[in-house]
Amino acid sequence: MPKGLSTISALALAAVLTLPLPAAVVAETEPDADTVVATVNGKEITLGHMIIAQASLPPQYTQMPADALFDAILDQLIKQEALSQAETGDLPRYVALSLENEHRSLLAGEEIRKVADAAGDEADVNAAYQDMLDGGFDGDEFNASHILVETEDEASAIKTQLDEGADFAELAKEKSTGPSGPNGGALGWFGKGAMVPEFEAAVVALEPGQVSDPVQTQFGWHVILLSKTRKQSAPELDEVRDQIVDQLRADAIEARIEEATRDASIERPVIEGLNPDVIRNLDLVRN
Repeated sequence: MPKGLSTISALALAAVLTLPLPAAVVAETEPDADTVVATVNGKEITLGHMIIAQASLPPQYTQMPADALFDAILDQLIKQEALSQAETGDLPRYVALSLENEHRSLLAGEEIRKVADAAGDEADVNAAYQDMLDGGFDGDEFNASHILVETEDEASAIKTQLDEGADFAELAKEKSTGPSGPNGGALGWFGKGAMVPEFEAAVVALEPGQVSDPVQTQFGWHVILLSKTRKQSAPELDEVRDQIVDQLRADAIEARIEEATRDASIERPVIEGLNPDVIRNLDLVRN
């Protein structure tokens, strides 16, 4: 299916090789989005059209000098307009469907932008920060190591060796099947919620320097050494402001999508004999 000229192909080359069109002299005014930069058979191309075209360019094109970029975009839009006017027959079905999809996508994106812009004011940020503090900061952090094996018998044998004085790190390097094994089983510092529940419960029950009995999780059997504990310090608001704003916006967008979908009258008819693979059949949208 033809893809049209929705992107500016060979833009850099066009900027260099294309001869400029004759320019009309216009009165000097402050340009805005409605400023007409060209006409093709009476159809206006505005500065707004150029701005939108520039915004959709791949990054490598936006690095071009502004004068070359301006000329190349304008030249391309002129060519597109001339070619589109030459298409005088009925609008091909795939073009009509593409326009409908683009229209739908742009309007949905605009609604999402409005929701995102409205979310994350200072009061909401401060409230979310307080919730963050209340929900997990100033709690305990743990520094632990573990040895992961497949069976309880293997874990029990390792625990016996440790009780008899074997070095935990050396046994981890030798026996552990987990990714931390080569590092002596060290997991570093982590807080509550970072590990699967069974593992976390075992760690919380330990005293520093103590080794657990075998603990089963979805990953296998663990023998855990708790090295140290400490109080988790809360970050300053400025350290997490961007993270909070991003989360507030994501939550607001998700809520708006759910609301719009819930309030819409949606029907999804059951179509007998419909094979999902049919969406790959471009012949259905070709005229």
